[in-house]
Amino acid sequence: MRNDFSVRIGGAAGDGISSTGEIFARTLSRSGLHCYGLNSYQSAIRGGHVWFGVRGSTQKVTSHGDKLDLIIALNSETAEIHSPFLSEGGVVLYDKDRVKFSQNLVPTNAKALPVPLGEISRKFDKNPIMQNTVALGMTLYLFGLDFDIFSEVLADTFGKKKQAIIDANVNAAKNGYEYAKANLQQLSVKVTLPNNPRPKMLMTGNQAIALGAAMAGCKFYAAYPMTPASSILHWMAAHATSCGILVKQAEDELAVINMGIGAAHAGARAMVGTSGGGFSLMVEALGQAGMTETPIVIVDSQRAGPSTGLPTKTEQGDLNMILGASQGDFPRIVLAPLNVEDAYYATIEAFNLAERFQCPVIVASDLLLSEHIETVDELSSNVVIDRGELITSYSGSEPYKRFKVTETGVSPRAIPGTAGTIFVAASDEHREDGVVVSDVLAGIPKYVKERERQMEKRMRKLDVARNEISAPKIVGQPDAKLTIVCWGSTFGVALEAAEELSGSGFSTNVLPIRNIWPFKCESILPILEGAKKLLCVECNYTGQLARLIRAETGFEVKDRFLKYDGEPIYPGEIVKKAMEVAA
Repeated sequence: MRNDFSVRIGGAAGDGISSTGEIFARTLSRSGLHCYGLNSYQSAIRGGHVWFGVRGSTQKVTSHGDKLDLIIALNSETAEIHSPFLSEGGVVLYDKDRVKFSQNLVPTNAKALPVPLGEISRKFDKNPIMQNTVALGMTLYLFGLDFDIFSEVLADTFGKKKQAIIDANVNAAKNGYEYAKANLQQLSVKVTLPNNPRPKMLMTGNQAIALGAAMAGCKFYAAYPMTPASSILHWMAAHATSCGILVKQAEDELAVINMGIGAAHAGARAMVGTSGGGFSLMVEALGQAGMTETPIVIVDSQRAGPSTGLPTKTEQGDLNMILGASQGDFPRIVLAPLNVEDAYYATIEAFNLAERFQCPVIVASDLLLSEHIETVDELSSNVVIDRGELITSYSGSEPYKRFKVTETGVSPRAIPGTAGTIFVAASDEHREDGVVVSDVLAGIPKYVKERERQMEKRMRKLDVARNEISAPKIVGQPDAKLTIVCWGSTFGVALEAAEELSGSGFSTNVLPIRNIWPFKCESILPILEGAKKLLCVECNYTGQLARLIRAETGFEVKDRFLKYDGEPIYPGEIVKKAMEVAA
């Protein structure tokens, strides 16, 4: 018996696919199971094929997986597209009156189950979406899940609606469950439920980022809605009052980041969020934050480009832009969270690093990490707040110097209005007190020297930060035959592929690079040089992490698995490429 199973529900946009998938995922998490949910949708509000996959397991689930055990096909297109991928013993569940497709598409070791979804659902509501609830009721029986937990989830989901609507959904699901019990055989693929299930937290990467920001003491958040970062704005707006956060939806991303810089300059912990197109508009102001040494956290939830590209699909294509955005050299720190849990901690760390080193910190997420739902065992509320060299009063014998040259490159920072700390914060190059030197440079030695001293001061921060941020570590057997190198959201699927390869006798470990910049050459290079074989896995065309590794270390990871069709990487794809590398 496998310890996990996978369900995929598909139909057209507007058919309630997402909410149906989320209800099933919540049922699994409340049953004490781990789960991983992936929503695949298009830009169209109505029509077009969409699906939601939910994977449940007794153990931690780190990816959407390869196997597909049950398909709920709400239209013919879903049955045609997904049936060929059913695993052994899998089934496609479809309405016998509405859905028509070639049975030849179903593998010989799987089955097609025509059931009266519409006929049952119409007893309770004429809205066709009710058949989703009926199908979930049947699914509960097929996998041996607890109906009472499911009914509680339904009650919570429809809690703001009339009791009659809640009762209709529960009764429709119950009828689906009883029909399956009387007419269908339970699937052999199921997991053993815990005797005393402890519900698990279920959240998206964006929810984890927003919660992490709130825990870190974020007091200002600005954004212009842009998929897949939009749900950070939704969470912030919904919790603004209870968390004491001022939330602004601006007219564009230029206004967003300038608002954020202003709030941070005034002393508030500030964050802004966007995707690649919006980040492109933020580039000039990013340089202003670098010059004025203003701490700000920027979330770039990447989607497939260029331009508007694939607005609802995933990619890791912004790394080059993130590392080089804005003119000139200035310090920045880049973190790429590895999973939902890490997104929470990385965001907290981002705020501390931003104020510790008085520079922009970019959190590089992507659609897969931002929008998929995942169970999390525990998130610590024991949060350390490090505001760095922030002074609350000044009584020095000499005038306060906001940009004082120091050994670490970090100068004493004062919030405007602090007694005795008058200073200039200009976007031009300046002296230690902030007074600009750009107008009087003209080859005058003392002003030329000021430029050099300030540039060197700012860039020294990276040397200190490089020593302070944690180095990546190998996950798995140290002396494995193959090391998979990855970053950000690809970690989970790489980890599962490594476990599958190791289980089949080809020992594999993973090197996830989460702290992207400053780059920890001294820690990463020995691992690369000591690896027997290497495979870099990324969701972009050019291998942007592999390029960064070569640029910083001189070491080239030649074997790569690169995916750029907008779909997330599947474990089996990495396994197949790994075996090619091994051969």
